[in-house]
Amino acid sequence: MDLSTTYMGLKLKNPIVPSASPLSRTVDMVKKLEDAGAAAVVVYSLFEEQITHDQNEFDHYMTSGTESFAEALSYFPVTNDYNMGPDQYIRHISNLKSAVEIPVIGSLNGVSAGGWLKYAKEIEDAGADGLELNVYYIPTNLEKDGTIIEEMYIRNLIKLKKALKIPVAMKLSPYFSSMSNMAKKLDTAGADALVLFNRFYQPDLDIENLEVVPNLDLSNNWEMRLPLRWIAILHSRIKANLAATTGIHKYEDVLKMIMAGADITCMCSELLANGIGRISEVLKEVEQWMTEKEYESIEQMKGSMSQKSVADPAAFERANYMKALNNYKLLI
Repeated sequence: MDLSTTYMGLKLKNPIVPSASPLSRTVDMVKKLEDAGAAAVVVYSLFEEQITHDQNEFDHYMTSGTESFAEALSYFPVTNDYNMGPDQYIRHISNLKSAVEIPVIGSLNGVSAGGWLKYAKEIEDAGADGLELNVYYIPTNLEKDGTIIEEMYIRNLIKLKKALKIPVAMKLSPYFSSMSNMAKKLDTAGADALVLFNRFYQPDLDIENLEVVPNLDLSNNWEMRLPLRWIAILHSRIKANLAATTGIHKYEDVLKMIMAGADITCMCSELLANGIGRISEVLKEVEQWMTEKEYESIEQMKGSMSQKSVADPAAFERANYMKALNNYKLLI
């Protein structure tokens, strides 16, 4: 059974790749991911806040809007509280490359280009096989037009592509007014892959202590439906590879994403909740299903249920919304 796939020019033995998470914080843990069958690993993110760069630019993004309430200043982390700074991160990439055979993909998380270029190049020099750029930006400025936000993503991508030889993936949120157009723009700007979608962790309110508190919940299986829809829509319409992330828990999730058109499926919450061994279990179940259905390879099924390939392309659009509502059966 041929489970291999190609992602950002990298030949991978299967489509399961652990996404950026604490699971990649140690060399021993990444070795365990490799032994369990992971095809590659995206190393946990190096955050912009960890990088020494123009202090004025940093202050702008970290304090903009906080003048509304004095307590708002406490929303942001103290930068020296992070476990590993940029230099240690570079050494970690190098150590991983010496210890494992699977591709190692670095991850940068932030907003502005700032000091990214320097460390992106050092991540490349440390041996990383690719780089995932995670632009985590919450636009709160009422005067900032959406096109300015889009241009920021594209500008950062272009700068990195000019500076690096390794492939670059853009990890996106779904919150664009025209997701398909944004995907096309990033594809044209040179993105080697699009990772759909980033989960913006939403804050909660402590009504007893009147505080805003951070909130992190692991994903649920049903959350995969949003990236599945957009991967199905974008498959074969852009050159960039497509990575599915969010809600990948079972072998059925992997198969659905591949059929929609994904080149890889990024798994995180399932591994954090149920252990690294889930990778090998899911791979065995994928092979068993493919054998029963007489599929010979991942490539054979890739995109077979994309919008371009299904009998009813409108099922991914507004018509599906209307059909779901009209067919719902009341239990009362």
